[in-house]
Amino acid sequence: MNAGAGPGPLRAVLSAGLDLALPTECGGCRRPGTPWCPRCAATVLDDPFPLRPGVRVGAPVWAMGRYRGALQSAVVELKEHRRTDLIPVLGRVLAHGLLRLAEWEQLAPGERLALIPAPTRPLSARRRGGDPVTAVARSAAGLLGPKVAVIPLLATRSWTRDSAGLTAGARMANLAGAVTLTGVPPPALRDGAAAVTTVLIDDVLTTGATAAAAAKVLAAEAVAVTAVAVLAGV
Repeated sequence: MNAGAGPGPLRAVLSAGLDLALPTECGGCRRPGTPWCPRCAATVLDDPFPLRPGVRVGAPVWAMGRYRGALQSAVVELKEHRRTDLIPVLGRVLAHGLLRLAEWEQLAPGERLALIPAPTRPLSARRRGGDPVTAVARSAAGLLGPKVAVIPLLATRSWTRDSAGLTAGARMANLAGAVTLTGVPPPALRDGAAAVTTVLIDDVLTTGATAAAAAKVLAAEAVAVTAVAVLAGV
């Protein structure tokens, strides 16, 4: 190696390689130079607030934050642009909100918590490189400790349409018979079997049709959904 060349060219090559491997634009505000800037980090942790969906879900529905600003951008970047580096960011949002709900006694404090991700279409999961809701739930569980487990139990049949742009009635019709179980729920989740609080997790709630269909399928197996928690509410 030519000692007179100095570290400049090498540093430039390494930097270019890192740029290819890691996002260098904030997932919340597009600020260059960082995948997630301190300003956006400070804005996404908020108190949960209740939602009133257009269909009957059968359980209280809570949003961890509002679907706007940095939180909205992070959700969209993860779902539509495979920004998997934002999974820990959104996992922190979910964990923060669930802790708040426990403090407010909306979730039973001290009990075990089962996080059940909402179902997703197989085509959507393949296009996104996996199920982002399950990934975020697992990130949150890792922060909350051993009493919290993620239990994927739900799937959506492949013939369902993309629900974007559909009305509440059209979404319900689209999901009729489409949400299924991927396996037998653990005995600990069944009514009265143990002190386990079951929370259905999703990214964004619009009409509530997916949550309602999922809760109905779980109820048929004696799994009662205590609450629905979504990352962002409109």
